[in-house]
Amino acid sequence: MSTDERIHVHPAPVRLWHWINAACFLVLILTGLRIRFAESLSFLSLERAVSLHNTAGLLLLADYLIWLFYYFSEGRIKIYFPDLRGFSAEAVKQVRFYGHGLFRGEANPHVMSPENKFNPLQQNAYLSIMFLLLPAQIASGFFLWKIKGFENYIGLLGGIRVVATIHVFFFFFFSAFLLVHCYLATLGHTPLAHFKAMITGHEEHPGETAHH
Repeated sequence: MSTDERIHVHPAPVRLWHWINAACFLVLILTGLRIRFAESLSFLSLERAVSLHNTAGLLLLADYLIWLFYYFSEGRIKIYFPDLRGFSAEAVKQVRFYGHGLFRGEANPHVMSPENKFNPLQQNAYLSIMFLLLPAQIASGFFLWKIKGFENYIGLLGGIRVVATIHVFFFFFFSAFLLVHCYLATLGHTPLAHFKAMITGHEEHPGETAHH
């Protein structure tokens, strides 16, 4: 008999933020493709694509600010910071797992808990994304949205071409990240386990199988 353990690791505000964030990213990617390759794609009018892109961008900003407020309140943000004392050893274990242990059926060395949701590699990645890359993308989008209003800042960054290049670069980065993120989400004890957890809030830890 299998004795699976269910642990509540994703509170409702986190789940709501996550799915709004995912929806915004999808809309931004699709409309971004329409805007970037206007001569090749025509699944949506360019005017409508720009309008949807701007709306999704503003919603993404609001969602990001909600994320900041939630995680900085009551010290929740600490789950994103790795323990530097044991970081190297834990990171090596995780790399080995992703590199070959996963394909040999070995258990993930990181056991998720409410206080320790992310392995060291995830913590490093999410820290970079949430505190550097995503703010840079949002800022560059704002500058392109109101070029006249932000012309001084745009000039400091090297001009409109530089800002547009930054925005497009991060567009491709986040498009690739979304694909990788979805793939890694399938690496639970079942392919849909992590997806279900982000809906129900509960991660299932497979237990031992008892024999009678």
